[in-house]
Amino acid sequence: MRCAALRHPLFNALAMATVLASPAFAAELDEIRTLIDKGQYQVAKAQIGQPVRESGTHKPTSGSEHANMQDNAAVTSHRDALAFEAERMRRIEMEFNLKPEELLPSIQRYIPDATDTDIARWDREGLLEYKTINGERRYFRKTAYNLVHISEEAAARTADYRRFTDKAPLYQRHPHHSAVINGDTPVKQGIQIEYALTVDADAVPEGETVRAWLPFPKEVPARQENIQLISSEPQSHQLAAAEHPQRTIYLEKTAKKGVPTEFRVSYRFDSLSSYTRIDAEAIEPLDSRALEPYLAERLPHIEFSPQMRSLSARIVGDEKNPYRIAQKLFAHVDEIPWAGAREYSTIRNISRYAAEAGHADCGQQTLLLITLMRMNGIPARWQSGWEFSPEGFDTMHDWGEFYLAPYGWMPMDVTHGLLNSENAQERWFYLGGIDSYRLIFNSDYSREFSPAKHHFRSETVDSQRGEVEWRGGNLYFDQWDYSMNWQLLDPAPAKQ
Repeated sequence: MRCAALRHPLFNALAMATVLASPAFAAELDEIRTLIDKGQYQVAKAQIGQPVRESGTHKPTSGSEHANMQDNAAVTSHRDALAFEAERMRRIEMEFNLKPEELLPSIQRYIPDATDTDIARWDREGLLEYKTINGERRYFRKTAYNLVHISEEAAARTADYRRFTDKAPLYQRHPHHSAVINGDTPVKQGIQIEYALTVDADAVPEGETVRAWLPFPKEVPARQENIQLISSEPQSHQLAAAEHPQRTIYLEKTAKKGVPTEFRVSYRFDSLSSYTRIDAEAIEPLDSRALEPYLAERLPHIEFSPQMRSLSARIVGDEKNPYRIAQKLFAHVDEIPWAGAREYSTIRNISRYAAEAGHADCGQQTLLLITLMRMNGIPARWQSGWEFSPEGFDTMHDWGEFYLAPYGWMPMDVTHGLLNSENAQERWFYLGGIDSYRLIFNSDYSREFSPAKHHFRSETVDSQRGEVEWRGGNLYFDQWDYSMNWQLLDPAPAKQ
């Protein structure tokens, strides 16, 4: 079945209220989601197919023209919600594509002497992520890779394997951290980026317009400045406003038969470090209504569920001081082992997933920390893009910010976590500090692009790789590739 495209790329925020306003629609959607969560994909797809096909012919029984418009909007939203559930299943099946008999050979690439007995034990210990789909067990495609990240015993049996975070210089104590802590002024680093997004040949029919959104840096006071667009291919472009929460540069090209469609952008910017010496005894009560959005739930990924409240209570205990609470929450989330992530669009509630899965990547850890902080009266928000290092390391990365009075907004990066130092300022550097090797695209998550996307997004939460579509629908990650090249520069001269 080919699913209808969403009218809004983020229907959860823009249309779900309309869906839930109809008890019949809400009940049907809940039933579909229950089937999916139980792994009954064939049944769910069959039930989705008929409403999606028929939704365009639904007629109101009575009412004015205004009521007619409302009814049509509800039907469209309902169809869109069902269409996305079908698409989510397709994406999950792409993520969980390892059959049981394929798991051992996959793990033996890292642990040559692994046996079926090992598989059974690791499975009992919950170290092998899987789903049961249509009665058959399917393992996550990164299961073998993740095993040696989340199990010390498995990692010790590899020949010469280093975990991902061991390859990143700034995930350990580094002279740069001391320079930031001891510097009288922020450490500033110039960075130039060459970014390309290439759509596979014939992914779009010849003559059709390919629409692309490439992530583009935001102006962030005292953190990211002197942004200069050097070039784009094609040259004609539309740049989202500097304050847009998920900033992009929009480009169009016409597809040619047998030829990949390539989009390029080049820019430079200055990344500024930040560090605040926080005195727990100097913390003041919050007094700004502007902070209220950063203390609230934001479903589906920031939810103050009973399970999350119980977790928070276990971590925080009787502590009342906001900074010490933040430290406890930060240290707890830091203990969650890093592992390669599923695509975020396949996870219904990311913070809950991070709390329960036994592993999490940077964005999952960050959403869990944001949720826990907000529950404890500490404003917290998202930030993401890429990170670099003085020694050549780079990767997509998510982190965040938290707010304490009188200090204001400060960075937090729980994936870098507590550094291996006896010095308290160095150890807690990433709770209130940040290095100067960051590229910030996003100050929030799951926000609509400018210009708006017509079809649902490949990445429904973050925006670090880009998005592509054409008249016929979205182009998912298996239909295009990207490359990021960067070099360190001297900071831009001060403006006169």
